[in-house]
Amino acid sequence: MSTAPVDVIRELSRRLDGGDRTALGDLVAPDMVNHAAGPQGADGLGLILDVIEHDLGPVAVEHHHLIADGELVAQHLTLVGTHRASTMPLLSGVPVSGAPVHWTFIHLWRVVDGLVVEHWATRDDVGLLAQVGAWPR
Repeated sequence: MSTAPVDVIRELSRRLDGGDRTALGDLVAPDMVNHAAGPQGADGLGLILDVIEHDLGPVAVEHHHLIADGELVAQHLTLVGTHRASTMPLLSGVPVSGAPVHWTFIHLWRVVDGLVVEHWATRDDVGLLAQVGAWPR
């Protein structure tokens, strides 16, 4: 596999989409800095994915754009699932709706020497809350 940043993110996505969680250990630095809220490192990213799968799974991913500039890779995607639990902080106190959901993200990944070392994210949280009947409150 190429260690070009865009290829690392493409491989990470391919493997995670296929259920291969070993991708986290292979392609994400143990001490990755997650500038988005949440746990840090490869293990922290795994915890975040577990919570999303628990609350909205089974989750499928629609990939829209993957754009690279040096060490940085921008990834635009939508998670598609069903609201079946409310354990993530965003959904805290929201009654389970059973509604289908489409949650859009833009991730920015920094990849050095074949490993993700930093992560930033923006998400359409208001859109997700509206889909589960929690917005407007």
